[in-house]
Amino acid sequence: MGAYKLQGYNQHQLLSFFNWFYWLVNLNSTVVFLGIAYIQQSVAKNLGFLIPFTSVLLALIAIHMMRNKLTYKPKKGGSLLTTLGVFLNSLKMCCLHYRHLSGDVASWLDRAKENNGGRYSETHVENVKVLAKLFPLYGLQLLYRACITQIPSGYYIQTMNSNLHLINLLLPIGAMNVISILPLLLLPPLSSSHPVHPPLSALGHACATLSVLVAGLSELQRKAYPLVEQTLSGKVLQVSSMPCFQLAPQYILLGLAEALVTPACSLISFQLTPSHIRGISLHFLTLSYGGGCFLGAFIIQLAYFLSGGNFYPDVLHDGNLERFFFLLATLMAINTLAFWSVSYRYNLSVQGKALTISPLTEKLLHYKACLRFYDTVDRSYTNTSIESIL
Repeated sequence: MGAYKLQGYNQHQLLSFFNWFYWLVNLNSTVVFLGIAYIQQSVAKNLGFLIPFTSVLLALIAIHMMRNKLTYKPKKGGSLLTTLGVFLNSLKMCCLHYRHLSGDVASWLDRAKENNGGRYSETHVENVKVLAKLFPLYGLQLLYRACITQIPSGYYIQTMNSNLHLINLLLPIGAMNVISILPLLLLPPLSSSHPVHPPLSALGHACATLSVLVAGLSELQRKAYPLVEQTLSGKVLQVSSMPCFQLAPQYILLGLAEALVTPACSLISFQLTPSHIRGISLHFLTLSYGGGCFLGAFIIQLAYFLSGGNFYPDVLHDGNLERFFFLLATLMAINTLAFWSVSYRYNLSVQGKALTISPLTEKLLHYKACLRFYDTVDRSYTNTSIESIL
């Protein structure tokens, strides 16, 4: 919601907003992993569930009390229904072979324009065309987000099956998550004043690839250590005697990837779209994050099914979790190369001004569409009159 109030700010101020926004989110995550995770693991399991439940309940009450100030009404033509309508109308015009009404067009989305026989104005269609240019960016976030979800899944299993003892203190499993948050807490104050370059986002994808690769190598090393008994939440488990801190590099690399990718992608989605559909652009980015979580779960389930449960047995020491990490690293390497090949499209220093349509430009496009419409009507009327005279 805070991003809607940043319509008139420049690129550096927008980057600062997104950096500090994610900084506060991860600061809250640090408190959760150090505090609540320790309470749930070592004090009382039910109390660990009660604290977040109470926090969410208080947050819902606060949002309900401030709902009038948090409600944002998009401008006309900036709704999700209008955006989807442009896509559907363009597909309809293509499928029904209405090409003879409009002739050749530069883009298939142009068939939704009124002067090409469609239902939408030129302004609406041009806005959707700008949004469509960001779809490769959203699609390439799916596999990247599947890597990020390894922190609460694959990396969590690795940490749980490693030695959590630090001298006489049993560390909570969530303490390792704090290591991945450290880059997210240290980099935003340093990078808020620097411009966004797409190669940095590609470097973030490379860090995610390297993190998953290191996780596979760490799993091979973890299995080489002898087993010891460790009590977690009242259950005695057979775990590797390898100290959990040896898993720190993979957490740091994934945290570094998140610090380089997430704020930059949010800024690109906001900066490179017209003001009418910036909210929709950010929604599509969030949807890609959620889709990445489902993709990660699907890959895990597929690997479990194809291996007959061999990847994730009851005793992880007898499994082959490293093969899953190597598979994910291979897929992520291909994803990183694809992201690098399309990253030049999202250079804010070159294209930001061209793709961000000002209100004056939008009005000019609207007037241009009107002139084209009346010019077409006038010509058709003139041609009919001449034919009737002849």
